[in-house]
Amino acid sequence: MTEEKTRCMKCNHEAIIYQPYSGMHLCKKHFTEDVERKVKLTIRKNYNIGKNEKIAVALSGGKDSCVALYILNKIFGKRRDLELVAITVDEGISVYRERSIGYAKKLTSEIGVKHLIHSFADEYDISLDELAAKERVHGACSYCGVLRKSLVNRIALDIGAKRLVTGHNLDDEAQTIMMNHLGGDVERMVRLSPPRELEGLVLRAKPLRKIPENEVELYAKVNDIPVDISLCPYKHEALRNEVRLMLDDFEQKHPGTKYSLQKGFDKMVGILAKEFPQAEIKKCTICGQACTADVCQACRLLGKT
Repeated sequence: MTEEKTRCMKCNHEAIIYQPYSGMHLCKKHFTEDVERKVKLTIRKNYNIGKNEKIAVALSGGKDSCVALYILNKIFGKRRDLELVAITVDEGISVYRERSIGYAKKLTSEIGVKHLIHSFADEYDISLDELAAKERVHGACSYCGVLRKSLVNRIALDIGAKRLVTGHNLDDEAQTIMMNHLGGDVERMVRLSPPRELEGLVLRAKPLRKIPENEVELYAKVNDIPVDISLCPYKHEALRNEVRLMLDDFEQKHPGTKYSLQKGFDKMVGILAKEFPQAEIKKCTICGQACTADVCQACRLLGKT
């Protein structure tokens, strides 16, 4: 007796995924449409894409950034007034980064998107591996995150980008929101969704913020998108892992938890922004990058104060 296959609830074809939070079984076609519908709605509601704009996409070569670029190209690729530019940062992580950059190159070549690659070594005269080998107070992820954000922002400014797209998915967003709740860091929470454009900082856009991580990975697989699925060797140092496990457990027991956490944040962030207005933006006295202090966090971490 053959096992009966689960059918898509929209067309009766074989389902490839079950979404516990929606109760839907979906086939490849309707799953792809569901992801792209959510991305289009997120862009329409949160990010005003005008005419004659250049959109930078932070591209690591991993599943999230590759899917973000792929879908944006699918949506906007035929518009002659818009230009997508992929920006990859080589932090200097032996083997891991070389491999992921290879996937980034393959994707941009396949879809015909301009691709810029810059390194920590060229920008900061030190690689992440070299930083990690030194005596340090912070985890490698702290150095990496701050330095990478600073470099990507500078490159986006240099090329005249109006928006800087990142591949943050629903899991990333929920984890960050929860981490800020646990740390009582309301001001940092407000910065997750800046209410206005600030001089020297390219406005961020997160079109995948409503797509669960497992669905991003499945979307990449069923659409044959070249992505690196290996894990960063420094991942174990991140505090985020503990929050990830906690939220995954809640999501399994109570489907929709991550969406609820994000929805609550979206409702209250505007109110919080009135109580915690954005700090005055200055220029770092050392590197000239936009920051809220006399010396930016990147320069402080590198000991340039």
